Amino acid sequence: MKALLLTADIEDYTVSYANGLAHHLPVVLGVPYRRYASFARWFDPAVDLRLLDWPRHSALSNPRFLFNLTRLIRRERPSVIHLLSNNTLWLNFAAPFWRPIPIITTIHDLSLHPGDVETSLLPRWSKDLIVRQSDHVVVHGEGLRRIALDRYAKPPDRVHVLSHPAIVRYCELARRENLARRPEDGTLRVLMFGRIFAYKGLEQLIRAEAALKDALPEMRLTIAGRGDDPWAFRELMGRPERYDIRRGYIEDKEVAQLFLDADMVVLPYVEASQSGVLNLAAAFGKPVIVTDVGELRASVEPNGIGLVVPPGDPEQLARAIRMLAESATLRDELGANALSWANGPNAPETIGAAAATLYRTVVRSCA
Repeated sequence: MKALLLTADIEDYTVSYANGLAHHLPVVLGVPYRRYASFARWFDPAVDLRLLDWPRHSALSNPRFLFNLTRLIRRERPSVIHLLSNNTLWLNFAAPFWRPIPIITTIHDLSLHPGDVETSLLPRWSKDLIVRQSDHVVVHGEGLRRIALDRYAKPPDRVHVLSHPAIVRYCELARRENLARRPEDGTLRVLMFGRIFAYKGLEQLIRAEAALKDALPEMRLTIAGRGDDPWAFRELMGRPERYDIRRGYIEDKEVAQLFLDADMVVLPYVEASQSGVLNLAAAFGKPVIVTDVGELRASVEPNGIGLVVPPGDPEQLARAIRMLAESATLRDELGANALSWANGPNAPETIGAAAATLYRTVVRSCA
């Protein structure tokens, strides 16, 4: 049994997933050199990493790339091909030539998020077509599975749930670099991290901060990542001077320090399927506040790793922030639960074991 994994994006997810799977069976991973060269050091030596000359979507060299990729697949003769994302275009034209090897595709987001200009650049038909060409589909929760069954009309035994594994490489970086949490100074540090687009609920978080203007004078709110400009909402801010805005790409070492320093991580999303940020926060043992969208409640509540509030409700969000702010005991309890979840049921090795079992089932069903 050997798995060939392919993806052109989602680096942090891919590192965790491939490393976890490699504990259970041989893994060949094909990824673009231009995006993954700097990530090579984070892969387990058991992962057979292939840094490919993978062109951009608009490049004229895509047909040659597909030819070479198909040659690689025929040479490696994997038992299964797993596309770790359906954010693809040209692979649609090569997939028919990979038969009879079973193809699995993971769908991270079943709908386009509002304001997500990056993902919207890829035509919707290309994402749907690769899913329809796949023998099996993977999503990250039971709610998403129901949506996928309805949308793609796949048989129920062809749509599977594999959790998004914990993202642990930033914790490993912190250990390697001997990073430590900043000394306590009475400041309450609230972190919002990731791609800051409309669906991430930035406005709701700022309105919640304004509601806490006098109640939590010691709060410091850090908003870090690519996307919309938080200063566009300056007039809504209660105390602009307590915002720490870091726009654009955040270096890995800085990401690790942000999570080490955070007292809580807030995901005030208006709409979402699941969240890599949640899995990153858990690896650092940080309590979270999430909204009841997508699979967030299903991840947070059963595992006791944070609080859940309604989406688009700044008042409830403010109450949750205040609840955690005023109880170090609750923060410690939720954080400890988060760390146990990230190191146990949601550890990369655990998800890798479930994936290996799935692959064996798929291969047997196609025999």
